[in-house]
Amino acid sequence: MTSVPEPTVKRTAIMASPLGSARKKHPGKAIMAGGITGGLEILCTFPTEYVKTQLQLDSRAAVPKYTGILNCISTTIKNHGFFGLYRGLSSLLYGSIPKSSVRFSTYEFLRNRMADSHGKLTHSATLMCGLGAGVAEAVLVVCPMETIKVKFIHDQTQPNPKYKGFFSGVYTIIKTEGLHGTYRGLTATVLKQGSNQAIRFFVFNNLKSYFQGDDHTKEIGPVKTFFIGGIAGAASVFGNTPIDVIKTRMQGLDAHKYKNTLDCLLKTWREEGPFAFYKGAIPRLGRVCFDVAFTFTLYEQVMKGLDKVWITD
Repeated sequence: MTSVPEPTVKRTAIMASPLGSARKKHPGKAIMAGGITGGLEILCTFPTEYVKTQLQLDSRAAVPKYTGILNCISTTIKNHGFFGLYRGLSSLLYGSIPKSSVRFSTYEFLRNRMADSHGKLTHSATLMCGLGAGVAEAVLVVCPMETIKVKFIHDQTQPNPKYKGFFSGVYTIIKTEGLHGTYRGLTATVLKQGSNQAIRFFVFNNLKSYFQGDDHTKEIGPVKTFFIGGIAGAASVFGNTPIDVIKTRMQGLDAHKYKNTLDCLLKTWREEGPFAFYKGAIPRLGRVCFDVAFTFTLYEQVMKGLDKVWITD
């Protein structure tokens, strides 16, 4: 048998292994990095989520309380103080950490299996990875936690709020409506989260590849990462705010008015017209752009830190 000279073996090994495997991210790291990112992200962005939800719910009231974004903010602070903008935070915080963990670990899991030998994804594969991540987080975490969050925020606007705290509220909801009561608007939530993450990961990865040029191992830095993350967030807002409006109404205290997601869509169209599907879009745009930019940037930085202390194949 003819032996291969040692230098040739080394060169062959170098060519055969590193590009694909080096770029694959360990799902365990993604769980940790995603959880850390999710907790910090929601602490920074919850007030805009609160305002968005209030405006969407207020539009259905017989006598609307708010005239716009600034009025909602000022009225809330006047009546409940600055931390009134954080009412309902606990329900979203408890869900944000596992949501982000599920999202990024699912994305990395799918990416590792769909990427080519150089760690690159096709455009359609990128969309599918993002879609899979969004659907997974919707079913496992987002739908029940978002339902609880919306009910909490809506409940606080009532004359006699019935939810005294997170666990008390969850117990009351399950006791009165059953476990399925936390899965109101599941279809709309799956559509929202699936399209959200498909759009975000698609736009983010393509813009990142543009800045990297021919070298896909090149670091683009936190500033560019934040910039393209913001663009990815804006794209998702323009793409699926109508779904977000339907989801919010299906999860509110008035959800009983609708037979299902399609019925909610048709009634909203007939009673309020097409522009109703973009209520709350402006506060959502501000929140989501920062949210996605912050999330992608922090996630990559946390992942880099974990790579230094947690060595994986």
